[in-house]
Amino acid sequence: MSNARLPKDFLWGFATASYQIEGGAHEDGRGDSIWDTFCRIPGKIADGSNGEVACDSYHQYKQDVALLKQIGAKAYRFSISWSRVIPLGGRNDPVNEKGLQYYINLVDELRANGIEPMITLFHWDLPQALYDRYGGFLNKNEYVQDFVNFARVMFKAMGPKVKFWITYNEPWCSTILGYSIGQFAPGHTSDRKKHHIGDSSTEPWLAGHNILISHGAAVKVYREEFKAKDGGVIGITLNGDWALPWDADDPEDVEACQRKQEFSIAWYGDPIYKGDYPTSMRKQLGDRLPQFSEDERALVQGSNDFYGMNHYCTHYVKHKSGPAAPEDFTGNLEAGLLTDKNGTPIGPETQSPWLRPYPQGFRKLIKWISDRYDRPIIYVTENGTSIKGENDLPKEQILEDDFRCEFFKGYVTALAEAVTFDNVDCRGYMAWSLMDNFEWAEGYETRFGVTYVDYVGGQKRYPKKSAKGLAELFSSLCQ
Repeated sequence: MSNARLPKDFLWGFATASYQIEGGAHEDGRGDSIWDTFCRIPGKIADGSNGEVACDSYHQYKQDVALLKQIGAKAYRFSISWSRVIPLGGRNDPVNEKGLQYYINLVDELRANGIEPMITLFHWDLPQALYDRYGGFLNKNEYVQDFVNFARVMFKAMGPKVKFWITYNEPWCSTILGYSIGQFAPGHTSDRKKHHIGDSSTEPWLAGHNILISHGAAVKVYREEFKAKDGGVIGITLNGDWALPWDADDPEDVEACQRKQEFSIAWYGDPIYKGDYPTSMRKQLGDRLPQFSEDERALVQGSNDFYGMNHYCTHYVKHKSGPAAPEDFTGNLEAGLLTDKNGTPIGPETQSPWLRPYPQGFRKLIKWISDRYDRPIIYVTENGTSIKGENDLPKEQILEDDFRCEFFKGYVTALAEAVTFDNVDCRGYMAWSLMDNFEWAEGYETRFGVTYVDYVGGQKRYPKKSAKGLAELFSSLCQ
């Protein structure tokens, strides 16, 4: 639809995360996070790597900002390494001034170059000391107070320089991958072949509940102590895939799609916008899904100035018959299917087994979110793709990333259609990622960046074709 447009003042840029790019893991007083520890366990990371050096952004942040300016970005979303700022994590533990100064310097460099900083407080890297001390997310009374203290330290340090705050990135991943499947740190799971600790039937729901309460508490602090004088906004970022029925003619598969969205997105979105968990979750999980006290409900409900949306792909969904297994987290269905009943693939293959591009799903999902939550302000805080076999290509071919260019064209156009025709109030888009980086359990075998990083050549950066393409795309749409 050639007449789809985005607002002239649309905020677009790129996103990264602290553990994936910073390196400097043992410098200037930084403490271990749960990801430092997790990477030391043999077999947890595909190539046996870690984030100790990563993209060396701890030393090369000025090059990162120069890169952002070169490729025309208006904004940069990055996250804070909690254990760099407060190495032991807790509210009674000392602040590491050198670690805090790194982020102050980064923000100052961004602003000096006309780039809007967007800060995520938590992108999965909990201080190891808090996990050791009381179990991290699973201890509500201790954890909430420590997260609020960390948030306050950052709010105070940045003041009016930062107008966009995100409390959490993708709590679904922290809780399901970290406390059910065991694929992410800290690796809890009921599967004793993977880990000796964890209860997949209860821990994800408890951890998620406590994350929501800590989010609400941090937002309350920002609104009461900082918002009036600093003039910023604060929200949470939730991830979600669009779901299509495996058998479009089967009403149970059609219904399962809605349940899938509720178990993955509305699990966190509904308490914030509606005051409680979805009915489908209450029905399946019963007493395993915690109840909100009235004080907790008041803290969480309404605690978003905007909705941060991470989205990558669409999957087919197939219902299951019979009762759900205790460890089920999907809504009693087969999720993540890449082909439908007729064997039709959802989209082309990428390096990531779970990611198949389907731009139409982006438009449908953002409209679903907008409709469900009464048209909130939305910022797309991640969207991007890997390319099958990209890491094995010579650098010259990696730089010609036409597949990624087409991905962004399809997805950003779908976003413009949602804004133009579906009454979606989306005001920004952060592409994932500014540069190739440590891709969690996939290590360095998978590249998502619009910039090639030469990991053996001093982490030098080389913009790919997609970096320039995004600037041209937004220039054509933001009119």
